[in-house]
Amino acid sequence: MEKFDVIVIGGGPGGYLAAERAAQGGLKAAVVEKRALGGVCLNEGCVPTKTFLYCAKQYAGAKHGADYGVNIDNVTFDHAKVVSRKAKVVKTLVSGVGATMAANGVKVFMGEAVIDGKTADGFKVNVGADAIYADRLIIATGSVTAVPPVPGLKEGLASGFVMTNREILDMTQLPKSLVCIGGGVIGLEMACYLATVGVKVTIVEMMDKIAGPTDRDICTNLMNTYKKEGMEFCLSAKVLEVGKDSVTYEDKDGKHTIACEKVLLSAGRRAFTQGIGLESIGVLTERGAVVTDKQLRTNVPNVYAIGDCNGKSMLAHTAYREAEVAVNTILGKKDAVNYDTIPSVIYTTPEVAACGLTKDAAKARGMNVKEVKAPMMYSGRYVAETMNGDGFVKLVYDTDKNRLVGVHIVGNYASEMIYGAAMMLETELPAEQLKKFVFPHPTVCEVIREALFKL
Repeated sequence: MEKFDVIVIGGGPGGYLAAERAAQGGLKAAVVEKRALGGVCLNEGCVPTKTFLYCAKQYAGAKHGADYGVNIDNVTFDHAKVVSRKAKVVKTLVSGVGATMAANGVKVFMGEAVIDGKTADGFKVNVGADAIYADRLIIATGSVTAVPPVPGLKEGLASGFVMTNREILDMTQLPKSLVCIGGGVIGLEMACYLATVGVKVTIVEMMDKIAGPTDRDICTNLMNTYKKEGMEFCLSAKVLEVGKDSVTYEDKDGKHTIACEKVLLSAGRRAFTQGIGLESIGVLTERGAVVTDKQLRTNVPNVYAIGDCNGKSMLAHTAYREAEVAVNTILGKKDAVNYDTIPSVIYTTPEVAACGLTKDAAKARGMNVKEVKAPMMYSGRYVAETMNGDGFVKLVYDTDKNRLVGVHIVGNYASEMIYGAAMMLETELPAEQLKKFVFPHPTVCEVIREALFKL
């Protein structure tokens, strides 16, 4: 019998960091992963898609080099090389995670974990033919692609006509046309990549806007930018059927059928909690997600759930923070997750980044807020580096409490700027104090300062 202080089920971002932090805190830790260390984010999500998008950005830069005095003839794009580069990046980073586990004394079990109740020796977890035990469990099983009950969808997935984020990242030959079912973050990023390198892309989205809860003005900005690239958007549209070479949807004008070579299913993700034995110890779930508090505790003492499987915020960096809070709680350190100050990014071109509440979300909470908007053209660096850019920063300000509650950005470097905005929200400093911060010149982030002075 092998006994641990804590077993982490799932080796994605939250899982491997939880195991690392637990080991650093003096606990004997194990992590169980059924596919590959790094989870969805590292192997078939965040990192691979950013590799693709960076390659597309280089291609676009070469195509439009003449705008900046760089003349290049006959620019071509080799998608197969992009896939090969992606594989190398993933391999390097996965190896790094394994090395980190070893360096911290975390024992890694590769296989499918199933909780098999609680015994006198602690929680029992079966990994294949082996049984391991621990006084505490951290559930970090992640999420899977949601497959809505659309006729023909499962058949399309079986034939390869329909792809999820997993299959599309290994596709070595680009289709001439693609329909993306869903206009959320995952769909938008891949649609951005494909449209940039010449694929005819149509996005079919059931909501009246793309990018989920993102600020509506930013969604419009992003959509208008990609319409110029030839991308088409079908909003407030319900997919009725997936054929052998087409997608049929319905909107206010009736039924429409789009012929295409491939389909990307990007209709959201759902927490993966089935078949791991949660019922054997009575862990509470709602709509498939594990119910947790701000310390990531479940209803069962000494059992925690972090990352996508609790359904709170399906972002890798949220899982990182949740991992730290869960381990700190185990170690007796006071900590809690503030979900209102977790930033999010869409790595399209232009980039989109946000932290906190939109004006509408703040008003729905009963807040009295003021909103200001500053164009990126206020930044000298933005003007120098961007042709015909129309990015902006939007601040949402709580007038009663005299503090920022939301920052929303569309434009170059948004992903690298948003952490500063998150710190502004987390510290709850008043606007007059924030105005005293010195921003380096010339930088794009100066536009945040300009927006602060418009409050």
